[in-house]
Amino acid sequence: MTDPIADMLSRLRNASAVHKTAVVMPYSKIKMEIARLLVRSGYLANAVKAGDERKPEITLTLKYEGREPVINHLRRVSTPGHRRYIKSDEIKRVLNGYGLSILSTPKGVLTDSEAKKAGVGGELLCEIY
Repeated sequence: MTDPIADMLSRLRNASAVHKTAVVMPYSKIKMEIARLLVRSGYLANAVKAGDERKPEITLTLKYEGREPVINHLRRVSTPGHRRYIKSDEIKRVLNGYGLSILSTPKGVLTDSEAKKAGVGGELLCEIY
């Protein structure tokens, strides 16, 4: 697998399209930080590291409003073939503030508003709304 973040986003997109309650994927630190950020922002219900030490997994519990999934759109912006870096003053709001961008910064994985408040830029990983 060349892009684990794109794989994570595809699994989330596919699971929400068929109304699954949970998604299981291989563990990595960056995916766990993105999952924690999505839980904190209200896009996921829960994110738990599970499995044994040699082959850990992440279990993500999806969130729905009635029958509609909370996550309507997931888009990977920076790819391994074309990295996209932005400065703190170049960070734009997604859907006029209704969505969020996720950035990998020197201060960790942050949302667009957190990165702008901290005054740091970084790699624009994805957009969610």
